[in-house]
Amino acid sequence: MANWQNWSGRLSSKPDQLSFIYSEDQAAALAKASTQAGKSLRAVGAGHSHKELVVDGDIIADLQALSGVLSVDTDQGTAWVGGGSKIHTLGPALHRHGLALANQGDIDQQSISGATATGTHGTGATLQNLSTRVTGARIALANGDVVECSAQQNSELWQASRLHLGAFGLITALQLDCLPSYRLQERSWTLPLGDLLADLNDLIANNRHCEFFWYPQTDSANLKVINPTDAPAQYPLGGEGERCAWNFEVLPNHRPHLHTEMEYSVPADQGPPCMQAIQSLLNNTFTDVRWPVEYRTLAADDVWLSTAYQRDTVTISVHQDVNLPDADYYRACEEIFLDFDGRPHWGKANFLSGDQLAKQHAKWADWWRVRDSVDPEETFLNPYMKAIRP
Repeated sequence: MANWQNWSGRLSSKPDQLSFIYSEDQAAALAKASTQAGKSLRAVGAGHSHKELVVDGDIIADLQALSGVLSVDTDQGTAWVGGGSKIHTLGPALHRHGLALANQGDIDQQSISGATATGTHGTGATLQNLSTRVTGARIALANGDVVECSAQQNSELWQASRLHLGAFGLITALQLDCLPSYRLQERSWTLPLGDLLADLNDLIANNRHCEFFWYPQTDSANLKVINPTDAPAQYPLGGEGERCAWNFEVLPNHRPHLHTEMEYSVPADQGPPCMQAIQSLLNNTFTDVRWPVEYRTLAADDVWLSTAYQRDTVTISVHQDVNLPDADYYRACEEIFLDFDGRPHWGKANFLSGDQLAKQHAKWADWWRVRDSVDPEETFLNPYMKAIRP
């Protein structure tokens, strides 16, 4: 019996088999064999999820060897990449072809398929999550077939699987819509939270990227803005908040401290009052919490299970040390988030049932219908996914 745990060590599993995938043919064969044996099969990338998306699958498939830039179309600005590619490897690899990701998250250690599986995002009121940049996918299905999908080919499968939760098959490759290579200039400063919230609309409107961290039991918030620049890259790189370089050198940050995390997406106009409610909760009830609260923005999109589906969004994240209890704190935060019509990040902690999730996602039934059409035997569902299904 193998052992697996996620990045923080909070989640762990003992699958019957941990299989390392080195080719698309191997992925297809494993999917077919798992179905024939009645075994559940879940893919794992970097294990950076805080939700039970991999736990208790009979077989875990590690796709990290399916990596790298496979082909590029510079005229169209697209690139096919291995599904197991780590995001931090894609930046320089795409740059060699004059291309870049449109945006990325604060951490770049995830696999690209894992990040798109959960709607991972960065910050920027005009920028969407990573799943929106998927223009094509190759998927090893439960019956052993490998299917390619896009807006023009198997379009419903493409639409549903852009944010796939690992439930459609093994994603062996993705086609990404990219931008021409670009450089960014970063600035960061500290100011009182009240002053920041008063100026927040202008800060968000006037900067490509805008985010802040508020530190509980203080009035201090650390604000960071990032914008495109024609200035040359400055090496060696400065510290966080001081960098001027290519996008993939400025957007990610080093976050070594092990933690758990809950994040909810609320309508953009509800961001400030929701933040103030979380601040009040921490100031008055959970006074021992010292981990910061993160505030980011996200543009509306049309991805079926996206937390920003058809609405401009603010995301608010709360954190706790992995060695400390977090359930009471997170449940209290979740009550506030739900009061503001929040939707939980798929890769972070939440306590919602399938019925609650169905009410939040207009395309819930359609997503499951398409999923079930390619995996009727539920090969790619683990206990958590079965628990939330219609």
